[in-house]
Amino acid sequence: MKAPERILKTIEHEEPDRVPAFESAFTNNTIIKHYGIDPRTSGGYKGSYEFFYKAGIDLVLSFVSLFPRKFLKGRKGFIDEYGRIMKFELYEDGTQIMAYHGGHFKSFEDYESWEQPDPNMKSRLAQFQSGRKIQKEMNDVVFSIPATGSLMECTWEGFGIETFSRILGHDKQIKRIFDDRGSFTLELVKILAENDAQIVLLWDDYGFKNGLFMSPRLYRKYVFPWIKKICDAAHKRDCKILLHSDGDLMEIFEDIIKSGVDALNPIESTTANPDYDIFKLNEKYGDKITFVGNLSPIMLAMGEISEIEDYAKKLIRELAPGGGYIFSSGHSINPAVTVDRFEAMQNIKRKYGTYPINIPD
Repeated sequence: MKAPERILKTIEHEEPDRVPAFESAFTNNTIIKHYGIDPRTSGGYKGSYEFFYKAGIDLVLSFVSLFPRKFLKGRKGFIDEYGRIMKFELYEDGTQIMAYHGGHFKSFEDYESWEQPDPNMKSRLAQFQSGRKIQKEMNDVVFSIPATGSLMECTWEGFGIETFSRILGHDKQIKRIFDDRGSFTLELVKILAENDAQIVLLWDDYGFKNGLFMSPRLYRKYVFPWIKKICDAAHKRDCKILLHSDGDLMEIFEDIIKSGVDALNPIESTTANPDYDIFKLNEKYGDKITFVGNLSPIMLAMGEISEIEDYAKKLIRELAPGGGYIFSSGHSINPAVTVDRFEAMQNIKRKYGTYPINIPD
């Protein structure tokens, strides 16, 4: 079975040939080298897609927003189109990541003077089509989907959490900002879906380990009406929505489902809320949404191999039968994740991830 069919059947809650896999980010040169890929070539779609195929990861990304707008002095980073200050950080194994370093906007007036991102910018569609072209050249062994910033994450990060929190007290200002973000994302998703994007990933962290960035009431007022419009527009064009949101989302979990989100990543396993648990959530909502996650990056960096194997087995055993589950870490594969632990995770999927699922309890 080709990767696109495997993913789409899973999201439709049907059983494909095997459990598909995904990682929202992979910043670990040591593991990339382990698979015989030169990290210097893996930054492009071709190199990264070849690595993901070798590692057994089916769902891969092209990037259609978060583009640099202004480079910092010495080209050590940039301000992106959402006003986020991003800087390059280098790890011992040579892995380079882009880290968030605050917001460019110090006031609503700063925001008003900023040229808003244009969903019709040609390079957005070109990025998606470039990823899709490489997918086809690789005979669909991976499934390339476009990823874009959405409403909440890019908004607060453009200001920084303190300035953003002050603006929340000004209804007209914050509504204008969220409407800008919502209309941009909606139009971009329409463009992508009309050009055969069968899934679009929305980057949109709604919380942190101790709760949400703002009250559920404000999410319902400013964010979810737009997310519903986006999902409705995507579904009308035979496109699915995969939402990536970190944090404890328990208070708004039903809102996410009611908005029409098809799949959710990563269902963080390290939040402070014991009820924000992928297995409990699956019992209640497993027929309404596809879960993508959630093996803890902390476990992958520091845990015992047996612990990783047991948890990976539990994920597949309890979530995969009947479809509706995509295997993944609980956030991303960062430089702290060791090769042996990553391999332990993947080997469980290779050994036990073929349908029908049959893993001893």
